[in-house]
Parts: sequence; structure tokens; C-alpha cells
Amino acid sequence: MGLEMVNSEFVIKGKRIDTLGYDPQSKAFVIIEYKRDKNVSVVDQGFTYLSLMLENKADFVLTYNETLKKSIHSSSVDWSQTRVLFVSPSFTENQRLATNFKDIAIELWEVKRYENDLISINPIKKTKSAESIKPLTNQNSLIKSVTDEIKVYTEEDHLNGSSEEIIELYESFKNAILNLTDDIEITPKKLYIAFKKNKNIADIVILKKGIKIFINLKKGKLDDPKRLMKDVSETGHWGNGDYETIATNTTNIEYIMSLIKQAIL
Repeated sequence: MGLEMVNSEFVIKGKRIDTLGYDPQSKAFVIIEYKRDKNVSVVDQGFTYLSLMLENKADFVLTYNETLKKSIHSSSVDWSQTRVLFVSPSFTENQRLATNFKDIAIELWEVKRYENDLISINPIKKTKSAESIKPLTNQNSLIKSVTDEIKVYTEEDHLNGSSEEIIELYESFKNAILNLTDDIEITPKKLYIAFKKNKNIADIVILKKGIKIFINLKKGKLDDPKRLMKDVSETGHWGNGDYETIATNTTNIEYIMSLIKQAIL
């Protein structure tokens, strides 16, 4: 999952968290719970844990620093990106439906074991028709208190206010990336839209007059004979990787795809 392991069976305020992780890309904590009871409400439990973290931020930061021998400050953690992952060999239809909101900070992951100790780990994706959880917040004070602080970003959040030309440009590059190989996932983050296959391969930032594309390769690892990509290894930037370029049209789309494909191999 690309997370740092922080602690196992972490107890706080009388509640036990199965696994506490940290996402270095989002700079946020991740709670992982392992489910065996198919009748439990993952939504109620998920929001309880999210609320627990938001009310006890200092304890989570202290545990991170003491366990990993590091020194991060609470202000450097992006608490708005906190999320809960439930892991199970299977989930009921009710559990799937209950978490099928495009902006809920709760994820379901199925883990299956096959012969020869082969294991698959797959997130259960939201449906394209998934609605927002916001209309339900007025009915539940716990959900409202959490959703007021935690933000789950969508492609629409990044494209709001963009011109039709920029939206069309983004869609062209998005579809081209998805066609590079199977099982590429789109994961909108706070500052960019990430494209993943096991790991980040590329990120896109929506600009007023174009899109900025990052390729997740370290300096010196990209074969770019046209020198289209800019080295940003020594400068601050939003996306992952050390290379970026700005596209205002689709003229170089095939060439850029050949560069992004190098991050998949």
C-alpha cells in the first residue's frame, strides 16, 4: 500500500487500533482494521476511529516519533487526508454499499490467499455513480464532525472552474495513461491527481491554461531524447518523481506516454 508501518495493536482511550500506518505521500496517518465479523458496520466503526484520531492528534504523532525514531510535528501532518482501511477476505453487499460514497475516508481492501501462498490485495473501487456523503452529515453529528475536517478529493474537485478546453485536454491525457496497461488506478489527492499501478507512475496538476504532468522516476532514470521533461529534483514541487512538463495541447501526447511508460516497467 506504500505506507510506513508505525505500530500494531495500538491502544488509545480504551480502543485498540489493529495497525497504524503513515502515508508519506499524503503526509497523513492511516488506520488499518482487519475484519472477520461480516455483520459489523464498517461505517460506524470507521468514523469512530477517524474521530478518535482527530481528537488525539498529539498521541499519534508521539507514537510515530517514538516508534520510528523520527521527529515530525503535528503541524506537518495533513490531518484532512486521514483515512481508515478495512481489510478482509470478503465484504458483504451491505458493507460495500455503505461505503460507496465518492468522498468517504473509508476504504475496503480484499485479501485472498491462493495455492503456493500466493496473495492478492485489491481495493474495492467506488462505482462511477457513487454519490457524496455530505447530505447524510446533518443526520449524524459524528459523521459531520469528521467530514468537516477530513476531505476526500475527487477529479471533479480538481476540474471545477476549468474551461472545456482544459477538461478535454485532461481527459485526453487521462485516457492515454489508462490505455498504457491494465489496472491503472486514478487517485485524486489534495494537490494533484495520481495515476497508480502498485505505485505512483504519474501525477497531473490542473492549471488554468494547461496541465502539469509529473513522472515518478528519480533523476537520471528517464530516457528523454527530446528533453521535454524538466528536472525538478532540486526544487519544490507537488507531484511525485523528479520530472515535470506542462502540456497545453496534445501535440506531444504519444511521446509523453512513451516517457510515462518507463515508470511502469
